[in-house]
Parts: sequence; C-alpha cells; structure tokens
Amino acid sequence: MVFPAKQSAGEMGNKSLFWFRQDLRLCDNPALFDAVQAAPGKTLLVYIFAPQEEAPWQPSGASLVWLHHSLKALQSDLAARGAKLHIFKTGTKERFQSSREVLEFLCSKLEIGSVFWNRRYEPAVIARDTNIKAALKEQGFEVETSNGALLNEPWQIKTKEGKPFQVFTPFWKACLSQMDLDPPLAIPDLKLENYGVLDGECSLDDLNLLPTIAWDKSIVEAYTPGEKKAQALLLEFLKKKVASYHHDRDLPHLVGVSRLSPYLHFGEISARTIWYQTKEFCEQNKKVAEEAAHFLRELGWREFSHHLLFHFPTTTDAPLRKDFLHFPWQSDDVFLKAWQKGQTGYPIVDAGMRELWQTGIMHNRVRMITASFLVKHLLQPWQEGAKWFWDTLVDADLAQNTLGWQWSAGCGADAAPYFRIFNPMLQGGKFDPDGLYVKQYVPELRNLPTKYIHAPWEAPPMVLASCGITLGETYPHPIVDHGKARERALAAFQSLKATSTRA
Repeated sequence: MVFPAKQSAGEMGNKSLFWFRQDLRLCDNPALFDAVQAAPGKTLLVYIFAPQEEAPWQPSGASLVWLHHSLKALQSDLAARGAKLHIFKTGTKERFQSSREVLEFLCSKLEIGSVFWNRRYEPAVIARDTNIKAALKEQGFEVETSNGALLNEPWQIKTKEGKPFQVFTPFWKACLSQMDLDPPLAIPDLKLENYGVLDGECSLDDLNLLPTIAWDKSIVEAYTPGEKKAQALLLEFLKKKVASYHHDRDLPHLVGVSRLSPYLHFGEISARTIWYQTKEFCEQNKKVAEEAAHFLRELGWREFSHHLLFHFPTTTDAPLRKDFLHFPWQSDDVFLKAWQKGQTGYPIVDAGMRELWQTGIMHNRVRMITASFLVKHLLQPWQEGAKWFWDTLVDADLAQNTLGWQWSAGCGADAAPYFRIFNPMLQGGKFDPDGLYVKQYVPELRNLPTKYIHAPWEAPPMVLASCGITLGETYPHPIVDHGKARERALAAFQSLKATSTRA
C-alpha cells in the first residue's frame, strides 16, 4: 500500500483520530479527551484488532469473549451520544496488514492532522507503538499519547539510587509519597462528524471473537462487561463490601472483593477513578478508611506489576532471579492436565481450577493455592501455569500474570520464600472452613461431611459410600502425597541453592 509523501504543517488536516485500545470507556479517558479538544466535532474513533502484533502474548480464549462484549457495550455508549466506533481487522488475509497501515491510510484519506492514544506497557506493544509513532511523525502527522491506565508511569517511581524497585512495600510507600493525581476527566462532547462506512472497516462480528462452540455461556452469565457495569460495581463495593474487605477478601465462597480486575484490564474504568471515588467515599465514611487502604493497596500491586514488566521485559518467560534458570523442573503432561482440569484429588485446588474454566475468573486466594500446588507439589514449570491462566482468565493481564507466577515459583521480585509450600488441606480449612466453595465447584463432594471436605481420602469407606463417592472413580485419589511432594520440592530448592553457591 502506497501513502503520500511527508506532509508539511500547512498541508495537515484539521481532524483528529483517537485509537481505542485497552481503554474501552468514555469517562476519564485522557487521550480521547485531548483528541476531541484538538478537533471539536471532527474526531474519528477507531478500534483496530491486530492480535498478531502482541505475539506471543496476544489475547486469547476467555479474554476474547470479554473483548467482544466490551466493544459491544462501547458501541452502544457511543451511539447514545451520537458517535460511531470504526472497527478494523488486520492480518495476512485482510485489507490491512497492520495497525500502522490502518492509521496511515485513515490519516491520509481523511486529512487527519493529529493522532491520539493511551499508552500500553507490554514489551511487544511498546515496540509496535514506538514504530507507529515514528512513522506517523515522519509523514507529518502529530501524535500525542497519554497515561490512561496507571496511577504513575512505570518509570516515575525509582529507588534512591535511581533504579527500579524489586520489593513491593518500599515501592508502594514511594508511590504514596509522590501521589499527585489530577481529578478524573469528564466525558467529552461526542457529537461528532459522520464519516460513514470507511474502506476496510468491518463489523464487530467480523472479528470472530466468540467461540464457535458455546463454552462461554457461564462467563457471559457471570459478568456484564462495559463501563456502566464497572461504575456500578465500584459503587456497590464501596457501599456494601469495603467495610469488611480485609477479612472477606480471603474467603472464596463470598464475593467480598470488587471484581473489577477485568474492567481495569480492558480499561472500562480507570485506576484514577477508583482511587478518587474510594478516597471521596472515605471522606464521607471515615470509619472505613483503614479497610479502604487495603483495597487501594491492591491497586498498588497492579502498579508494581507494570513497573516490573517495563523494567524487566524478559520476565514474561524468563525468571527475574537468574539462578532459577537451573531449577530442576520435572515437566509431566499427566500432572499438568490433571491440574488444568481440576482433577488433582485436592478439593480446594480442583475447585479453583474448575471455577477458572467455568467462569473465566478465580478467587485471588485460590490463585495462590493452585499456583503453589503446580510449581511446588508437582514441580511443573511456572511458565506452563502462566500460559494456562493467560488462555482461561477474562482478566488475563500480562504484567500481573507474570508477577503472580514468578512470585509463586519464588523466582521473581518480592517472591514467596522457597520453604513456603501451601498445605492444600490447611489452606482449605482456613479459607473455606465449611467447604461451601468446594461444594459449589466440585459437586461430586457436596454430600461429604465438612470434616472431610478438604481431605476426602481420610473419610471412612462407609461415609464415602453413603455420599456416593468412590475415590478413583467419581473423584480422583490425590495425584501426589502432600508430605512427599513437600520434601521433593524442598530438595529441589536446596539443590538450586547449592548450585548457586558453587557458581
């Protein structure tokens, strides 16, 4: 495709283009606001589906389902304000090969003068965006980018030595000491010029984001993507749940958390909006301020994950701690598949993996338990767990997924110590004492007395029989013995320490 030569400032158009990405909202959208301000009534709104440009971590599985419904909600919100979202699809068999081609074509054909987007921070996307920005500027177009995702840019927070942080607590203290946020932006005037149907434009259905086999039904039933729902969830959380957040967030049978993670990932609500609304709520309800601080700290972990990924971009696949390159993982497809399917014989682990498969989400406490089980009980490479979560989570976020798995494996920043090996029975008893979570997602155990719910193999044969349970048939025996698995994991970590010492 051939484009015009570089334009002079006088030849540039007076229209602007806003590129929607992971910021599928209208409120507090900095780059959208600036684009409309730059060309009132003449802003073109564009979404480009180009997953190949994010390889090897392109959106997949459950997250594509969310993306479909999020874009649908955005289209509706825009239409209600007299605006239209122009969707483009790229690929080897499409009209356009890349996002850059789409943007260059639109800018030249429609006499666009300036292009706006909110920054993303994944390594492949940074490289892609840098290339596009340079190409557009070379052709004479103005390009402006904004921070629409984080409270602080990843490069803003530094140690006293000017280096990136690798421990969360001092990182978050530094963030809090420097926090100087502008208030969230209002929705700009979106009564925009009608550009009609553009060359190469496609429909939302043309993106083929939904599965051909309807495995997504339970995901759709569990969530309502979109900006309106995100705002409603935040308000509901602050009014009904924040007061007991610190306690309830660890109980998987309760919805004691905000459930805003997928909305944050797709940018249906901004971190700044959550920060400001939570602070305002605390001003009016001072007794919940301490609990709210625990909630906002979770935003801090999100910030920390992006900080780490920006400064250590290879950690999506390689351990931050280089000694872990020599860790004696024992790859085993049988173990991996049993874990993926929720057939390990450990009820709290199986409940978590089945919740993930059925709903596209997993309770955060259970994420830690299941991740620890994979890398320590089964000695499977943490990268395999990261890939599975990436495919099955609706809130699959590269920075947070990477941080979580490296933390569980002990090979990342602020990682769990090697000797912390969660006991699934004790974890289940502590956080699901009545077995309500297990019984919801492992229904074959629903009639088992509570005292045996987290260790069904300890139940007498007559009890199992009366509950219709035959271990090895209706529910599996544990695929590993906890005590032996723990000893094996400790030995593996000790061997790593010995190797590091010799090196």
